[in-house]
Amino acid sequence: MQRLYDFIRRHPTGVDVFWAVFLLGLSGMSMVSGMYDTGREEIVAVPVALGLSTVVALRRRAPERMLLLAILVGVVQLVFDVRPGIADFAMLVITYTVATVGERWASRLALVCSLSAAALSQLRWEAEPGGSWPQVVFVTIIMTVPFVLAWVLGDSLRTRRAYFDQLEERAARLEREREAQSKVAVAAERARIARELHDVVAHNVSVMVVQADGAAYVMDTAPDQAKQALETISSTGRQALAEMRRLLGVLRTGDAPESGEYVPQPDVEQIEDLVAQVRQTGLAVDFKVEGTPRPLPSGVELTAYRVVQEALTNTRKHGGPDAGASVRLVYFDDGLGLLIEDDGRGAAHELYEDGGADGAGHGMIGMRERVGMVGGTLDAGPRPGGGFRISALLPLKPPG
Repeated sequence: MQRLYDFIRRHPTGVDVFWAVFLLGLSGMSMVSGMYDTGREEIVAVPVALGLSTVVALRRRAPERMLLLAILVGVVQLVFDVRPGIADFAMLVITYTVATVGERWASRLALVCSLSAAALSQLRWEAEPGGSWPQVVFVTIIMTVPFVLAWVLGDSLRTRRAYFDQLEERAARLEREREAQSKVAVAAERARIARELHDVVAHNVSVMVVQADGAAYVMDTAPDQAKQALETISSTGRQALAEMRRLLGVLRTGDAPESGEYVPQPDVEQIEDLVAQVRQTGLAVDFKVEGTPRPLPSGVELTAYRVVQEALTNTRKHGGPDAGASVRLVYFDDGLGLLIEDDGRGAAHELYEDGGADGAGHGMIGMRERVGMVGGTLDAGPRPGGGFRISALLPLKPPG
């Protein structure tokens, strides 16, 4: 049965042709049995049967045209006095088909014809000659009901199909939106991890390089200083590994974190330790906190730490020898202010113009992205009198 059902669904026109041939055969049998009284009726009944059989055969391929053909055949029957026969069942079929899949104008036309066909038939061929008008009205209603039911059934099926099509379209649209949102979330997470990795690698590796160069320089003349530099390299490397484990652990969805693998996110209180670490590399840094310290949102604290970290890293990379820096944290009523300055020669102009849009200033790009994510503002550029200045204002409340 399932194979038969699948075959019928795959070959709808073939099924319609089968029923058309069956209907034509029944019509032919009725003609042979002497249904019609006159020879002229029989002659006209042949093309009428052929036309109505064609309507059934092609009803799904061209429903609007087959409806017009059925109306034409009905007019021919009225004009040439060909009484309704078995082939007129095709008019019921085309009414249902047009109401289901036809154009709206064709559906309305089929409804009008369905309401008027029985009345026209009674006027042309009275069922019982000499019958009273209540009998005529009753017969007309009885003959009209099947056509109206066929149209209502087809129109209901059309509405149901349209509803399911709308549901499918909405589900497809929601699926596309969900995929787009997933891609945006993945891209944002990748950008966040890239910024974190850049800050960790750029700062800690630069500290390790400076300490390694210093240790190699004083290895023979000042072994104690070389030993201290190596210890700084060791502690900085451990810190970098711990932060990188934390970042890479974000990518291990579903895995249980190992004990001691992750460390907390850096906060404002660790900026002082960061400054002390930078001082060990030989860069003189003046650090001050103004205002009353108070708890801040975690995103603001991480942003403040990373901005100071990147700014001091840039000072070591671009400030030149004998450069000094200053770090100011200012607590306002509605935000946290950062001011990082140095008196070195400063970075090249293209590294901070438009956030390092030339691809060389990834640190500046990361700083602007971080500050923008918490709704803050950042200004970077050379300061009067030489050197470089980075100022940022981070609001205490998230944007929006």
